Amino acid sequence: MIEALGDRVFYLATFLLLGIGTYMMIGNDNLVKKVIGMNIFQTGIFLFFIASAFVDGASPPLLSAAGPYVSPLPHVLILTAIVVGVSLTAVALGLIVRIYDEYGTLNEETIQKVMGDE
Repeated sequence: MIEALGDRVFYLATFLLLGIGTYMMIGNDNLVKKVIGMNIFQTGIFLFFIASAFVDGASPPLLSAAGPYVSPLPHVLILTAIVVGVSLTAVALGLIVRIYDEYGTLNEETIQKVMGDE
């Protein structure tokens, strides 16, 4: 099967990362595990953008090189997305620390039960 994919193995890895990340976000009740799943999902998206930007035999977009050229736009977008992802992770972990201080647990069901009792 991998031989049939050839150079498209990156897409298989992408969908594997997206699936694992989605399962971790939906299937776990622990808030930290949900944040880890979100990061795995983001990594899958990053890999998809970079893999789809690959052009066989292309060169960097320099004036001295002959075409075809690789578009630098996906790489720039991924660099920006990485910064946003790190910031999002920091804010999410900060909120998780605050939630743990308030409720004494990171289990989503327990937090919902405590919130329903108040």
